[in-house]
Amino acid sequence: MRKLVLLGAGYGNMRILLRLLTKELPEDVEITLVDRTPFHSLKTEFYALAAGTVSDAEVRVPLPEHEQLKVVGGEITDIRPDEKCIYLDDGKQIAYDELVIGLGCQDNYHNVPGAAENTYSIQTIGKSRVTYEKLLGLGGGATVGIVGAGLSGIELASELRESRPDLTIKLFDRSPRVLRDFPERLSNYVQSWFDKHNVEVVSNSNITKVEPNVLYNHEETISVDAVVWTAGIRPVTPVQNLNTEKDRSGRVKLNMYHQLPDYKDVYVVGDCASLPYAPSAQVAEEQAEQIVRVLRNVWNNEALPESMPEIKLKGFLGSLGKKQGFAYLADRTVTGRIARLLKSGVLWMYKWHNG
Repeated sequence: MRKLVLLGAGYGNMRILLRLLTKELPEDVEITLVDRTPFHSLKTEFYALAAGTVSDAEVRVPLPEHEQLKVVGGEITDIRPDEKCIYLDDGKQIAYDELVIGLGCQDNYHNVPGAAENTYSIQTIGKSRVTYEKLLGLGGGATVGIVGAGLSGIELASELRESRPDLTIKLFDRSPRVLRDFPERLSNYVQSWFDKHNVEVVSNSNITKVEPNVLYNHEETISVDAVVWTAGIRPVTPVQNLNTEKDRSGRVKLNMYHQLPDYKDVYVVGDCASLPYAPSAQVAEEQAEQIVRVLRNVWNNEALPESMPEIKLKGFLGSLGKKQGFAYLADRTVTGRIARLLKSGVLWMYKWHNG
């Protein structure tokens, strides 16, 4: 049997399974999916889990079932391309013929003292649960600092405002305006929502240190009861430990077939891959489509295409609570109720296709 091993049940590998687990899957191919949880987690919705506006069950999707698919639970400790083998924390070893690494990312604390020890996270479903428990347990009038005003920070701040109107929420943004890389109209809309709902956006911030109940912004000290860190990501440790070329962010550089240049049997999908796009579920899924195409060529002993199509992104969708949202689609800005309905519709369709 030919062994295809997928590391991580994220958006990229879920799309690979969706495309491969069909009648066209060669009978001599066995697929092994390795993940720490026995389900697929909707990472784009972890902000709502942390804010307490959705239940745990709403951010989980069952893994597919197929006679040629085996699911292995465990924590991956080492990836050894020279041995064509994966090592797990319980001592298990999994050999492969082809490997797809889709392990995602972890928080990047940018060497800020105390950030790792004194902040909460929404990078995994487990950490999001812990964050929810902390935020739920805060008393009225408590102050929550959210460091990082990217999409995750914006959505968490707005969702938390609807969930806990009694909290003081401070959103720390390094930029002079939220979503500075997008049209000013979009930034103004999000900022006006925060102004209206009493969320303080601290622009041009620079968090230099985090202590228990204290944030240091430049030279100013700010008292907080909890801090959630959403200020950047980096690849998980097993990917960081790979002996292969990486970019300045630690992401793995690939050839045009999404393979490691020195190991053509190893593919990387999602947040760990060095691509000219910001990491997102959409990018991972587009990558996955191309990886499936390459795998089929390899399995059929066919020549790989001379070039691969450019990944074209449709834009992005963001929420401001349960009733308002914002979107940037085909170079057009959409705000308000329509944008929120669009995001809800996309989520519903994703669950329908994958569950």
